[in-house]
Amino acid sequence: MKIAALIARIVLGLAFVFFGLNIFLNFLHAPVPPGTAGQFMGALFASHYIYLIGAVQVIGGALLLSGFYVPLALTLLGPMLVNILAFHITMAPSGLPLALVATALWFVVFVYVRSAFSGIFAKRAGSYGPIVR
Repeated sequence: MKIAALIARIVLGLAFVFFGLNIFLNFLHAPVPPGTAGQFMGALFASHYIYLIGAVQVIGGALLLSGFYVPLALTLLGPMLVNILAFHITMAPSGLPLALVATALWFVVFVYVRSAFSGIFAKRAGSYGPIVR
């Protein structure tokens, strides 16, 4: 499991750094998708919100590649993956296989560092320590 998690962490980190940098440097030159997906991407670019998305992807990917703060990287990239999946399920299904692979890689790394997330899976607030009042 340790080797699988290492490989998944590196591949996921490389993917997020690559695609995050593409937002800033535009080296892939992908055409604007048609329909609703294109309108959505147009709104992201027009509002410059896409640069925040790119920055979070690069930071999260770099953290995964470095091996430091891996739970923080997973916390940053988890919502990114949810939005990527939602985008491809609802607007651009052609990219769904790659989104599913990235999600599977995220879960492999998550399972390896799951002990870092034990506090958020507590059944009740008081089950992991005293309640602050």
